[in-house]
Amino acid sequence: RVCNCWARAWTCTTSMASLPERRPFFSVPDIHSNPTGWGPCAVPAQFKDTPYQPFSKADRLGKVSDWTGSLYQDRRQVNKYMSQVGAGGSMYNYVHEEDESTYTLVDTTRVHRSAYQKNRARIAQHRAQRQSKERREKGVMIPLSKAQKNRERDRMRQQRKWQKQYRGRWHHPRPRNPLKPRNASVEVRAEWEILEEMDFARLAKLRMEPPKSEDLKRCGAMGYYDKAVDRSTTKLEIPLVGINRVFHKVTTSDDPVIQKLTQEFRDSPKATVYATDAILAALMTCTRSVYSWDVVAQRLGQKTLILDKRDKSQFDLLTVNETAGEPPQDEGASMNSPANLALEATFINQNFSQQVLKKGGAWHVFPERNPFVEENDRDVASVGYRYRKWELSDDTDLVARCEHDAVMQSPDGTEVFMNIKAFNEWDPQPGSEWRQKLDSQRGAVLATELKNNSTKLAKWTISSILAGSQIIKLGYGSVIV
Repeated sequence: RVCNCWARAWTCTTSMASLPERRPFFSVPDIHSNPTGWGPCAVPAQFKDTPYQPFSKADRLGKVSDWTGSLYQDRRQVNKYMSQVGAGGSMYNYVHEEDESTYTLVDTTRVHRSAYQKNRARIAQHRAQRQSKERREKGVMIPLSKAQKNRERDRMRQQRKWQKQYRGRWHHPRPRNPLKPRNASVEVRAEWEILEEMDFARLAKLRMEPPKSEDLKRCGAMGYYDKAVDRSTTKLEIPLVGINRVFHKVTTSDDPVIQKLTQEFRDSPKATVYATDAILAALMTCTRSVYSWDVVAQRLGQKTLILDKRDKSQFDLLTVNETAGEPPQDEGASMNSPANLALEATFINQNFSQQVLKKGGAWHVFPERNPFVEENDRDVASVGYRYRKWELSDDTDLVARCEHDAVMQSPDGTEVFMNIKAFNEWDPQPGSEWRQKLDSQRGAVLATELKNNSTKLAKWTISSILAGSQIIKLGYGSVIV
């Protein structure tokens, strides 16, 4: 059909031009069939032995040849005219076939280089820097070449860019003091028999779903939290005032309520373990602890086990920066020794928990009075004790004394229990004072305390969960220099 159309068109043209009559001529081209693909079967004769240059439509055209090589080449434009399809011009490289065919590789092992040869470039660079520093100290000025000036200008430009980008993030670490050996909390005697040893790896894998708790007794009285304290800032700070109130830190076996409970559960078919929330929190966070501590276990009969803290120990004191990279290292009567810092942190927490309560208001009173109040104790701290029981297994129960610090009115009018704690700033460094960061970077300050006081925060959290507190209030005690 195509041939016929072309013939009729050609006949009309010749008739209009009054040319002599000629028959139309058409030569049929050769048709090559490629049964295995859609391209040509062979390379055309005119393109045979012609190298193929791969290219991309996005390649830039503008450079025909470069006779200078890479001597004066700008680093920023080094890839401007490079092809996006591989190396591109490798097929035009000169190859001497005769030499390549007669060449044979004899030894393929790597040549061993000495340490000086491996680091020769670095040693030369350090030598040049040292000589340049010596010349600057002597005041000798050596003129730079144009290329050296350009490199110095680029280096200074990049340095200013980094300084602007990372402004305020430079960290100048203080020289690390060697960690001093920590003494054990108790001397292990030779006649003691080791029943079982558990390493931190095994303890870290222990998991247990918390069972439901049962309140056995509720004792004490608590004040109401003053919500006006939440509006305090670094500009509207609240000075910490010493409050002379009595705090009771009684161990498990000396608790009169637990003594009565042991008599009640004496005939129980289950074994019962008695402890306090502080002892349980220390056991649960032992994998995070750095300082040494110990707990005394007393067995009464066959089914009663009492966990006590050792007499005249620092078990109830709050540590400071226990898990920090550089914990306090001072000793003796120094103000920043671990013992004095723990005593200071404990006093700050006790006074802070009483100062944030409403003054002169009514208190929330539990059904039973505080079991540790004596006749001469006139002003007792705000605390509520809850004696709770958990069923650990079919044959084991746990009874613990837990504590609340205060009560707060929720927006719907219900009363919720809470615990009140405080951090204390003991060694403020320039640029990292809490007074400069608490208003704008409160999350960063809390993250730092989570890292430096991981054990203490874990104990506070576990004690609050055991007691059933819904809220934990955290305060920050800053140092006035």
